[in-house]
Amino acid sequence: MSSNPHNPRPTGRATEIDPDERTLAEHQPPTPLIDDETPTIRPRVVRTHLSLFVRDPQASAPWYEDVLGMEVTARGPQWVFLSFGKKHHDIALIRAEEGATASGIGLQHYGLEVAGDLDEWRRLYGMLLTKGVPVVKTTDHKVGFGLYFTDPDGNRFEFFHETVTDDEESKRVLGLYGAPSEPFDVEPLYG
Repeated sequence: MSSNPHNPRPTGRATEIDPDERTLAEHQPPTPLIDDETPTIRPRVVRTHLSLFVRDPQASAPWYEDVLGMEVTARGPQWVFLSFGKKHHDIALIRAEEGATASGIGLQHYGLEVAGDLDEWRRLYGMLLTKGVPVVKTTDHKVGFGLYFTDPDGNRFEFFHETVTDDEESKRVLGLYGAPSEPFDVEPLYG
């Protein structure tokens, strides 16, 4: 074992024993690795990006350029990086292993908060339908409206139109309604 009790690391030798190791009495809690006086370190996230496995990054990239208005910023034989225009990449498309299939565990959707009013959001709905993009659903989240759709590999995205812009009020509303996702019947706008 490591000499650092806060970061034990097995050495692979079964005969080595940690000199600090002791047997706990029945119902005796283990010694915490971090005591209550140790400040908790939390990340201060500045930017994010998403990496998705796809069948063919080179074939998928034009869909992201056309439907999401992204720009290819870098590419290699197994990957393509795309940007919404403010940073080097927002989405990375990575070639999946041959024969890979989608499973029920993993990313449920990637939400994209869009600028503009409700009519602009409805125009995005019309654009998706015009381009033959599969639309999964439209929902009322009580803090905004969601328009869910899939890319050619079945990855789900959401165009989100926020209606409650104060974050504290949004938290209150989401808690009050239990993070709602109620069906929302809306007509798309074209053009």
